[in-house]
Amino acid sequence: MAPVSPVSPHQLLTQQLQAFARLSEEDLRLAEEHWTLRTIPRHEFFNFRNAVCQYVGFIVRGLFRVYYVDPVTDTEHNVVFVPEGTFLTSLKSLLTQEACPYYIAALEDAELLVISVGQLQALFDQSHGWERFGRLLAEQYLVVQQAKAEAMLFQTAEQRYLALLEQFPGVTNRVSLGHIASYLGIKGPSLSRIRAQLGRV
Repeated sequence: MAPVSPVSPHQLLTQQLQAFARLSEEDLRLAEEHWTLRTIPRHEFFNFRNAVCQYVGFIVRGLFRVYYVDPVTDTEHNVVFVPEGTFLTSLKSLLTQEACPYYIAALEDAELLVISVGQLQALFDQSHGWERFGRLLAEQYLVVQQAKAEAMLFQTAEQRYLALLEQFPGVTNRVSLGHIASYLGIKGPSLSRIRAQLGRV
């Protein structure tokens, strides 16, 4: 029996665009030449702090973290982890074309399909489907940001850790415990105690 051919990056993107924004074949055709394949090695950056974000990326393979560095203590604070099958950008910077306050870095060797903000704006003008994509992307980022803020206000560290495990199965196999503790807003020893109480999940 012949082996099944792997799904190409562009096929993965097409599937996600149709599922996420219900884009038509014509919508997809308008944009197909604008998506460019880009590889980012582990620890390298999709976007730097104080740089204007110019792209939206679709992560084909790999994992990213969004973080900022406290200018007083020089401590890194993780904001969110972004895995494959997800769209990646610094939305505020992309929309305002002002400098991004965060770093966006690869935690693993990564492969993305990227499209520039200029090309996206042109697509918004041409297609209601792409306008819908832009609106849904903005809504998704708003929900994620508000959920994170509310979790820090209303949930215990253990509840935040369990929520992360539910949202991102296998995260402890791909992200260091130091990065996870930073995301949860706690120190490493506190995360170790939580994991011990929960049986090391």
